[in-house]
Amino acid sequence: MGNKRKEIKKSALREWVEAAIIGFILAMFIRTFFIQAFKIPTGSMKETLVPGDRILVEKVTYGPLVPFTKFRIPGFRKPERGEVIVFIFPESKKDYVKRLIAFGGEEVLIKKGRIYINGMVITDPRIANTYYYNDGIYGAEDRPVTVPEGYYFVLGDNSSSSYDSRFWGFVPKENVIGRALLIYWPPNRVRLIK
Repeated sequence: MGNKRKEIKKSALREWVEAAIIGFILAMFIRTFFIQAFKIPTGSMKETLVPGDRILVEKVTYGPLVPFTKFRIPGFRKPERGEVIVFIFPESKKDYVKRLIAFGGEEVLIKKGRIYINGMVITDPRIANTYYYNDGIYGAEDRPVTVPEGYYFVLGDNSSSSYDSRFWGFVPKENVIGRALLIYWPPNRVRLIK
């Protein structure tokens, strides 16, 4: 009788451990290849994102990176101008969130708060409705900068307090984690990110 109870306890414990391991592996698989949660620590993306917002970033559209490699599984499309992206900051390896402004080969100019790409003012409301200050090494008045091939130029929506491409340069394509999809917390801020 005592041995039978021990076997039942071992069996139940084994099932619980197996379920926990399978759950962990499944969660890591989903986080690595499909969707990942992030918390916004600063106000560099106000009013779109505020400190404390928790967001979901989807990876399938652009194609997820295979861990510990530079290989990216093919996605459905490339990032588009105006989208909010999450990427690994080249200088510190931290995750940053900014708005995608320009692609490799494009000339960017910030003039009187407006963004010009290859001499044409951007009218996309996600970009045009923000006043961008023209300070920083890569964003000085009347000093256009050309984005190198294989890189992106990104800016924070709260231009007066955003440490972005104006100051440190460009984001390598391979550093992009994914597209910011939605705010899921706090409840009063739940919405799709535009």
